Amino acid sequence: MTHQPGDVHAIAAHVTADAVARRSYGKLVAFLAAHTRDVAAAEDALSEAFASALSDWPVNGCPSNPEAWLLIVARRKYIDLVRGRRRHEVAAEQLKVMAEGLEAAATDADHIPDQRLALMFVCAHPAIDPTIRAPLILQVVLGLDAKAIASAFLTSPSAMGKRLVRAKDKIRQAGIPFSIPSREELPDRLCAVLDAIYAAFTEGWTDPGGTDVIRRGLTEEVFFLATLLTDLLPHEPEPLGLLALMLHAEARRSARRTPDDSYIPFAQQDLTLWDWQKIAHAEHLLRRALALGSIGRYQLEGALQSAHVYRRQTGQSNWQQVVQLYDALYALAPTPVVAINRALALAELEGAPAALESIAPLASDDRLTAYQPYWAARADLLARTGASAEAYRAYDIAIGLETDPAIRRFLLDRQSNLKT
Repeated sequence: MTHQPGDVHAIAAHVTADAVARRSYGKLVAFLAAHTRDVAAAEDALSEAFASALSDWPVNGCPSNPEAWLLIVARRKYIDLVRGRRRHEVAAEQLKVMAEGLEAAATDADHIPDQRLALMFVCAHPAIDPTIRAPLILQVVLGLDAKAIASAFLTSPSAMGKRLVRAKDKIRQAGIPFSIPSREELPDRLCAVLDAIYAAFTEGWTDPGGTDVIRRGLTEEVFFLATLLTDLLPHEPEPLGLLALMLHAEARRSARRTPDDSYIPFAQQDLTLWDWQKIAHAEHLLRRALALGSIGRYQLEGALQSAHVYRRQTGQSNWQQVVQLYDALYALAPTPVVAINRALALAELEGAPAALESIAPLASDDRLTAYQPYWAARADLLARTGASAEAYRAYDIAIGLETDPAIRRFLLDRQSNLKT
């Protein structure tokens, strides 16, 4: 099959546009938004610029500097959008200043300041609802559409779209500055960015086999974001810790299920199915983070993953070190989730009764009423002490709360093996 010249140009145009979108979408939106203080308008202008490219480039050929071409067109589209939508809100002089700034950048696109990090901090600003920060970062920095994000976060596209629009309006109305926080503000603000990225990763993690196209794509994009963050903040240890944590988890994805989709717990996974290249990368990142001399939550989470991998790899018990890591993590993040995981590690070191005693205070925590891992852990610990009747009831609750069919079958099997 041969392609006509027009077909070749069209294919080249789409390939170039896709490559630019992947490489530079967030950078272009961040630059436009930083100058206009309007994320939605920046996105609209850039979207129209890409649409113009797909009409123009097949006819006239791809420009030597696609980013510069897109910025020039986006600048013009932005001015048209503002004049059409907010002619009474924006003073002519203000519009002129913004336009001149965009024009100057468009003529030298090789030197566009990379303001994606600033845009991430905008999306994770305290004024933004914490539950929408991760979706907002995914859309404005990576260009994911509301439908894809909604599917990953288990909500309707219309609801997600409305929430994203409200968040962007909040950025504009609140006048949130497009800047990297000061050294004093950075830890809290960076934590919000990291939490948002990790929240997006956990959504992708709900597809254990990597067969859901939407969630697989989400996982790939989140790794791109986390890597970008380590590149933009090379002397901050926590982004390195987060990327290491994610790599350790992702390295075991193919070992979490059998071919017939049965759940395989960590202790029984086939080590030959682990991605040892990802694990080696994670270990390198943890060493880099440690050398920076400041310990944080994500480094400890990554270190715990590393300790579990070491135990499986060498066969040497390191439960005392694992419990110590959980103690350090609990000191930084005293959450019930950390306490539960610490209890499971403590059971290996001191026995199930000591572990049950350690989580006894959690029984009054209303947040755990519908938290499946708590009931599954409690059932397992009770079963180890021989309290079969109590364990059976705990398994009942855990099974009722579990939505993953493979894990439900695993828990049902555990429940059926109880000695009654």
